[in-house]
Amino acid sequence: MDKGLLLSISVVTYNQKDYIKQCLDGILMQQTDFKFEIILGEDASTDGTREICKDYANRFPDKIRLFLRRREDVIYINGNATGRFNMIENIKNCRGKYIALCEGDDYWTDPLKLQKQVDFLELNTNYSACFHKVKILRGKDFFDDVSIEARYDRIKEKPASIIDLLTIGNFMHTPSVLFKNLNEEFPMEFIHSTVGDYFLYIINAQHGPIKRLDDVMAVYRDGVGLYSSLSATKMQEKIVIYQTCILSYLNKDEHKEIILKKTINSIENLKNYYIQPEYLNSVLSFKNVFKLIILKIKELFKK
Repeated sequence: MDKGLLLSISVVTYNQKDYIKQCLDGILMQQTDFKFEIILGEDASTDGTREICKDYANRFPDKIRLFLRRREDVIYINGNATGRFNMIENIKNCRGKYIALCEGDDYWTDPLKLQKQVDFLELNTNYSACFHKVKILRGKDFFDDVSIEARYDRIKEKPASIIDLLTIGNFMHTPSVLFKNLNEEFPMEFIHSTVGDYFLYIINAQHGPIKRLDDVMAVYRDGVGLYSSLSATKMQEKIVIYQTCILSYLNKDEHKEIILKKTINSIENLKNYYIQPEYLNSVLSFKNVFKLIILKIKELFKK
C-alpha cells in the first residue's frame, strides 16, 4: 500500500469496446482533493478493447496503470471461462487505502462521487465500505431509482452489515461500491466461486458496517454481462456453487446458518440439473463445509 495514495479504482474489461471509453471518461472526470490511480485490467479482448485501453494509458500515464492479461491465465469455473484472474490481480495491484470498482461496461455520472465516498469513510473509520444508488440501463432506457427493489428500503434507515448481505443477498451494484483495502490474500473459495463481487463484499463486511448514500452517481448496464444470458438451469447451477463456496468460507455459526438454509433450498431446486462431477468434488473438498451439506449434495447428485 502506498501511504501517499488514498484511492485505487479497479476497472476490469473484456470485449467491451462500445462501453470502455464511457467508463474511463467517467473516472477521469472525477474531482478530488486526493490522489487516485486507475488499475485497468484488460483481459486479452479480440474486439478492439485492448487498443482503446492502450490509447488511454498512453494519454493519461499519471493516472492509469494498464495490465494486459493473457487468456492462458484465465480461471475456469465449472467449465466456463471467467474474469476472476483479472479481478484478483487488479485488486492485488491496488495501492490505495481504499478501492473503488467500475467494470468496463458501467460508468459514473457524478464528478464528486469519489470525494463524497472517501470523505465518508475518512470521517467514519469503523465502516468497511459505502455504496450509493445507481441508474439501471437496460438497452436504451433508464430506470432512475434502484429503490424499486424492496431490499434497498430494508437497509435505508440503518447501516448494513454482513448479516444483511447474507440474508438479503447482494444489494450493491458494482459501480457504486467503495471499500477499505484489506491487503489480504483471497481465500480458495473465492477463486472457485461462480460469483465474485458479492463474495468480495462479504469478505470486506466482516471488518465493519456498510453505509448507503442516497445520491445517484453511476449507471449500471444490465443485460450485457456474462450472466444475463444464462438459462434457468445454468443460473441455478451457478447459485448452488457460489452459496456452497461462501458456506465453506464463513467462520461464525450464525453466518453459516443463514447460507446453509439457502444452499439446501438451492440444491433442492437443482435435483435434475447437472454439475460437472470433478468441479463438484472440488467444491465439496472445502474444509469448513458442514457435513450436512456435503451429504445432501452427494445424495442429490449421485450418479
